[in-house]
Amino acid sequence: MQEPTITEIYDEQEEESYRDHISTVDESGKRVWLYPKKPKGRFTNYRQLVSYLLLGILFAGPFIKIGGQPLLKFDIIDREFVIFGQVFWPQDFHLAVIGMITTIVFIILFAVVYGRIFCGWICPQTIFMEHVFRQVEFLIEGDYMKQKKLDKQEWNTEKVVKKTSKHVIFVLISAFIMHTFVAYIVGVDDLWSMIGNGPAEEPLAFVAIVVFTGLFYGVFSKMREQVCTTICPYGRLQGVLLDKQSIVVAYDHVRGESRGKIRKGEDRVEKGLGDCIDCHQCVYVCPTGIDIRNGTQLECVNCTACIDACDSIMDKIGKPRGLVRYASEDNIAENKPSRFTARMKAYTTVLFILIGVLVTLLYLRSDVETTILRTPGMMYQEREDGTITNLYQLKMVNKTAEDMPIELKLEGIDGKLEMVGDNLMLKKQDLGEGAFFIVLDPSSLTKMSTDIKIGVYSKGEQIETVKTRFLGPAI
Repeated sequence: MQEPTITEIYDEQEEESYRDHISTVDESGKRVWLYPKKPKGRFTNYRQLVSYLLLGILFAGPFIKIGGQPLLKFDIIDREFVIFGQVFWPQDFHLAVIGMITTIVFIILFAVVYGRIFCGWICPQTIFMEHVFRQVEFLIEGDYMKQKKLDKQEWNTEKVVKKTSKHVIFVLISAFIMHTFVAYIVGVDDLWSMIGNGPAEEPLAFVAIVVFTGLFYGVFSKMREQVCTTICPYGRLQGVLLDKQSIVVAYDHVRGESRGKIRKGEDRVEKGLGDCIDCHQCVYVCPTGIDIRNGTQLECVNCTACIDACDSIMDKIGKPRGLVRYASEDNIAENKPSRFTARMKAYTTVLFILIGVLVTLLYLRSDVETTILRTPGMMYQEREDGTITNLYQLKMVNKTAEDMPIELKLEGIDGKLEMVGDNLMLKKQDLGEGAFFIVLDPSSLTKMSTDIKIGVYSKGEQIETVKTRFLGPAI
């Protein structure tokens, strides 16, 4: 058997070296600045449509109202949360927990079945970077070769104008994004009020907006792909979540190897060459700087830019598309069709159970939440007519957008309910408090602690029933 040459050994070491470090850091630990080529093709067009749709929803969201409520609002300071026009209070925190668990399992399921499709198509970092900031960069500085040339040339009028205009636009976009997020927190009306008042009257809000605008600008002008490759934990989860049946953006090494430059009139089959002509177009367009031909890698965000680049080359040389495509390892290595594995079934089952629980809880969620407690530290009182009284404290949350007159009635037992003061008028989206006495005849009591029910009514309609206890003398 012939020993490998020094060149062959070196080439093999170079090919495997990508496993030792990420593509954006050199051997000395210095950042390698990436200049990805502008991608073109059907998947790029599809992703742009998805991105612009999601961006439209994001920026229009604060202005959309349902039943007088914003589409989405997450007021952490006042603990008021609105989702699709429905107001959620801290009392609904369990729904938020279940919703978060459902979301995490949903992302895990998608990672198991479809790899990092979330990162490439839906992740805000990818959408803003590739379809907003990078597009501004392409428009001002040109494609990747022009960007390299601009960065290397001396500072002159052209470079100053292009760099200044690009970064000014980056700052303005970052400020616009930050103001949009603030609108989701305080509401668009309060945001306009804060802007109108100015920094002098709203110093904390002004400082917060400036700081977070700077963070957005730093992420998309400097950090860029480092967020995906070194900060975001989702990429690290790939090694745990993916298996041989997971669908990822993959290079068909069976069809593509061995690689070799194309030559006119050459019989590639006879020379043992595959369809890959080693043009490196898949590398040039990659926003994280990897070579997809090396297999699934941590840095790959499944953005499909390499698929479009490779398909365009295959079209030019008369080969079928799909040398780089969505596929699983089994699809390529063993020519096996995709199948729904036991692990996929387990994740799907858990997901549907969680969705079912969440939908059920949302459906059963009441518009009014009532808490009735006996006044702490007070025993029962005996009146002159022989009846027994207990004093109760009432707290109610109105989750609707309407004022509600509240009336309480004693249910299932003879007695009276006497409000301290007038009946409660519960304002919309507000918390109401009150106090009342329950008066019972001793003949109604068979033990020291008796379970009783109190009906909560509004406009003659019963909206809730609350259980509590009534204390009386031992019989």
